[in-house]
Amino acid sequence: MPISGPPSAAPSSSTPLGVAVLGAGTMGADHVRRVDQLVSGARVVAVADPDEARAAALAAGIDGCRAFPEPLAALDAAGVDAVLIASPGPAHEEALLAALDRGLAVLCEKPMVPDPEAALRVVEAEAKGGRPLVSVGFMRRFDAEHQRLKALLDARELGAPRLLHCRHRNLAVHPYFTEEMLITDSVAHEFDAARWLLDQEITAVQVFRPTAALPEHTGVNDPQLVVFETDGGVVVDVEILANGGFGYQVQTEAVCERGTARIGEAHGLMTNTAGRWGGEIAQDYLTRFADAYDREVRAWVAAVRRGTTVGATAWDGYAVAAVAAAGVEAQRTGRRVPVELAPRPAPFMNAV
Repeated sequence: MPISGPPSAAPSSSTPLGVAVLGAGTMGADHVRRVDQLVSGARVVAVADPDEARAAALAAGIDGCRAFPEPLAALDAAGVDAVLIASPGPAHEEALLAALDRGLAVLCEKPMVPDPEAALRVVEAEAKGGRPLVSVGFMRRFDAEHQRLKALLDARELGAPRLLHCRHRNLAVHPYFTEEMLITDSVAHEFDAARWLLDQEITAVQVFRPTAALPEHTGVNDPQLVVFETDGGVVVDVEILANGGFGYQVQTEAVCERGTARIGEAHGLMTNTAGRWGGEIAQDYLTRFADAYDREVRAWVAAVRRGTTVGATAWDGYAVAAVAAAGVEAQRTGRRVPVELAPRPAPFMNAV
């Protein structure tokens, strides 16, 4: 059982924030590198993973960092002021509740938890503690292009938004990737981005599939088209392609009253040679959103040191889980499925 105690105090201005990283896979290792090498005012003091050798390999190059096979042991390690959760989604709830019970600030990679019931338990536990401690790792909120689009929409420079067209394409996915994960792990990003960009809640979801025969090598029935509605009357469509075979692309176009705005074209280096022109396509999310991840973790560390949170909240994590549950049902049945949200806990009614 977690050990109850008073809220953890933020370190002094001269003391680095001690971070425990839970999960030593691709995402966890990237965050360990980021906190250790790129983020000022913080240091990694603990790494936890069931594969203790993998955790030990990450901790070995960092002075004063210890490796643990159990996440709760890492939370109780000396010098831990905050927690970065990058373990698989099913392990998140226990770690989140344990961190909240200890008064530790958390940056939790998405999905916050796999289902809305568990997500609501996290929201309620945070509210019971009386102050927000959870930030959820929807990194697009820290991407420069997404922030520019958000500012344009907020200012109504093109009038009110009417439609959002989104494309989310992957090079390939792991063999364990399921059709439901198209919604819960991939389109979850668009659910959050749309809510944030529009400042509106999602009210219903529908999923469409091409009727052509599925090539056997892809493993999942894709691409799929996910269409959702908001309480502000905006319609959003998302093309999700898990096994595109050419690279990683995230694009969004807002259609407004007096014009359109598009991001994600990724026009970097362009070449012209032998009668052809071309460029490069990022191969994965860590490359495409490297700067966004850096900005996110820097902002989180600064916020924790001030005693606040930044980015997506536990409520946002819950809302996305509720929309994803409706999306999975829509995917399964082919029906338009309404989204049901619980009442928001009073302490965070005005949270942004």
